[in-house]
Amino acid sequence: MVDFSEGLIDRFVLAGTGFERRLGAVRSEQWAWPTPCTEWNVRQLINHVTRGNLNYVHLLQGGTSAEFLRLRDADALGTDPLGAYGRSVRQCAEAFAAPGAFQRVLDYPLGKVTGRQALAVRTTDITIHTWDLAQAIGADDNLDPGLVAWIDGSLEEIYADLAETPTAAGTTNRFFAASDGALARDASQQHRLLNRMGRTPEHGP
Repeated sequence: MVDFSEGLIDRFVLAGTGFERRLGAVRSEQWAWPTPCTEWNVRQLINHVTRGNLNYVHLLQGGTSAEFLRLRDADALGTDPLGAYGRSVRQCAEAFAAPGAFQRVLDYPLGKVTGRQALAVRTTDITIHTWDLAQAIGADDNLDPGLVAWIDGSLEEIYADLAETPTAAGTTNRFFAASDGALARDASQQHRLLNRMGRTPEHGP
């Protein structure tokens, strides 16, 4: 099992900063534009990531999986999306950096996980949604290569023992998009990872 403790808070903050950079580039007319996540427009995608950070903090504080799902789409942006998102990243990083947080068992919707594994899942989710947001608004979609390498090399461990994973053949696709399997032989590591996570970067969403 990969030791997610080493550098994990820094990885989460790095992923959060990458998403924030694209968020800062969103123009006023782009909030209702579609994204590669077909159920969400740009604002809904940003809200999903922001709310997700807050929901993970709530899990760490004893929240339940039912509450997590009930609050999944609740508005977390208000009138200040950039500020709300930035605060959510800081709150999440601070909560998981607290003594004992990595060892705590959380009632995650896909199964019981330690705080350590939960933050690894969260970091992966934000990284992939950074690409989604970049694609939606026409921003730079090159992800941090260190994050890409870490996720690509640790995906099975990150999602170990969960009821559904992005790489399982029998996934219901309720939580993870399905990969179409098409990938160029000379595809980059980022493209390979995106393909595993249900994205088709060569041909758009």
